[in-house]
Amino acid sequence: MSPDGWHLTEDLDDFLVRAKDFLHSRPTLHTVPLTVTEALRTRGADAYGSDAPVFGLLERAGEVCATFFRTPPRRLALTPLTPEEADCLAAHLAGLAHPLPGVNADRDTATSFAEAWQRHTGAIPTLHERKRLYRLGTLTPPEPFPEGRGRIAGEEDRERLMLWHREFVNDIGETPSADSSSWADTRIADGRVRFWQTPDGTPVSMAGMTPMVAGQIRVAPVYTPALLRGRGYGGAATVEVSRAALAAGAAEVLLFADLANPTSNGLYQRIGYRPVTDFAVYDFSCGALEAR
Repeated sequence: MSPDGWHLTEDLDDFLVRAKDFLHSRPTLHTVPLTVTEALRTRGADAYGSDAPVFGLLERAGEVCATFFRTPPRRLALTPLTPEEADCLAAHLAGLAHPLPGVNADRDTATSFAEAWQRHTGAIPTLHERKRLYRLGTLTPPEPFPEGRGRIAGEEDRERLMLWHREFVNDIGETPSADSSSWADTRIADGRVRFWQTPDGTPVSMAGMTPMVAGQIRVAPVYTPALLRGRGYGGAATVEVSRAALAAGAAEVLLFADLANPTSNGLYQRIGYRPVTDFAVYDFSCGALEAR
C-alpha cells in the first residue's frame, strides 16, 4: 500500500490501474482526464504531441481521491481538490522543480491551485478562460432549423478538416493537441466528425466527439467559419453529433462552452444541454521556479 499523499508517475498503465475506479466514479466531472488518458492509451503520446506525460494520484488509506495529468507543454489538469489539497500539490510540484504554464480545473480548484502556485513560486496567475460544462438532457433541435442535412466527414473532406482544425485552434488561442493531419486522419477513421451541409452539398459547420469512455461522450470541437456564422449551422451540426453520441449508446453527452460567448451558451441550452459546473483556466507568468 502506498503512503498517503501525492504520487507521480509517467507510466500510463500504472496510473489507469490505480485511478480507474476513482475516475469512473464521477465520469461527468472527470470527462477531461477520462478522454485524454483514453487517447493516450489507444494512440500513445503522439495523440497529444506530447513528450513524457506526467500523471499524479492523491491517495488516502489506499484509496485514490484526486488525480492530475499534464501533457507538456500544456497546462496542468486537475480533478476537484480542496484548498488544502491544492496547496499540498503546489508545494509538492514546486519542490520537484516542475515548471507549469498554467492550470485547468473546476473553478474553485483552479483558483485555489493558482493562488497556491503563486505563494510557492512567485508566478503570477492570469485568468485565461472561464467555461461551463454542460450535460445533455432532452435533445431539442432549434427552430428555425437551417436547410440542409448532416453527414459524416470522410476521406474526401481531409483538407477541409485540416484547415478548419487550424482555424479553430487559432480562434481559441490554444496549443493544438496534435498536428492537423493527424487530427483529421484519426477522426475520419473513427467517424467522429459530423458536417452540416447546405442543400447544394457544401459543408458549412462541423462538430466532433470524443470516443466513449465510462459511458460518456463529449462533443468537441464545434466550429463554423467566421463568414458563415449566425445562420444556425453550428447548432445544426451540434444536434447531428449529439444524435450520433446517443445512437452510440452514451449514457451522458457533454460539452464545454466558453462563458465569454453568450451566443453559444444560449444555443446549447436551447437544444437541451444543462449546466453542470464552471471551469477556469489560468496562465502562469515566469516566477522563481521557472527562473532557476
